[in-house]
Amino acid sequence: MGSDSKELLGIEPLELCFPFETKKQISCSMQLTNRTDGYIAFKVKTTSPKKYCVRPNSGIVPPRSTSDVIVTMQAQKEAPPGMQCKDKFLVQSAAVTEGMAVKDITGEMFKKESGNVVDEVKLKVLYVQPPRPPSPVREGSEEGSSPRPSFSDGIYRDMEATRETDETTSFSEMRAHKEPEEVTFETSALISRLTEERNSAIQQNNKLREELDMVRREISKQDGGFPFVFVVAVALLGILLGFVMKR
Repeated sequence: MGSDSKELLGIEPLELCFPFETKKQISCSMQLTNRTDGYIAFKVKTTSPKKYCVRPNSGIVPPRSTSDVIVTMQAQKEAPPGMQCKDKFLVQSAAVTEGMAVKDITGEMFKKESGNVVDEVKLKVLYVQPPRPPSPVREGSEEGSSPRPSFSDGIYRDMEATRETDETTSFSEMRAHKEPEEVTFETSALISRLTEERNSAIQQNNKLREELDMVRREISKQDGGFPFVFVVAVALLGILLGFVMKR
């Protein structure tokens, strides 16, 4: 602003911040506030007119009023080195009479040589990182609780996801361990029962063999001498013959 000029418009902000993203149009706004009792005309210029679109790029601000200006940066293919931007904007303002139309605004009105009361404000352009999207609220969270930073939210989810995964894995491992134990117990019981039945069968088999051996021995004895019945029959026959001969 020159020494022979005074501030006609209040401009906010003095730095145009664009959340830079490649291949995407990005807009930011600035407010021009007229704190005087007269009408103020303005015109916006830039060092890169092909890169930016300003709406409106000129106009008239009534007394004690505010006008909004939207600055749109065209989609860029790549980010500049170090996210540094050398582009600048210039907002020119001049006092005008009541009733002047916007179409009557000319560049000559903003030249100090014309004798008009003029003002110039330079604005810088900054590229900033785009804001992160808000983290979704987890189910079961208490209403009215203070929101946590997105970075912390990301850590708790991982831990929750990791914890759920660990619990699922542990449950699966427990089932995997439990099922073999149950199978082993049932198998052991079956083996024990079969073993007892086998031992019982062996004992019965041995008993049958002993009885068979005893029968065989009895038969062998009978084959080796006279049977007891035969001896008794011979004795009775002898007694009968003796009795007959005495008569």
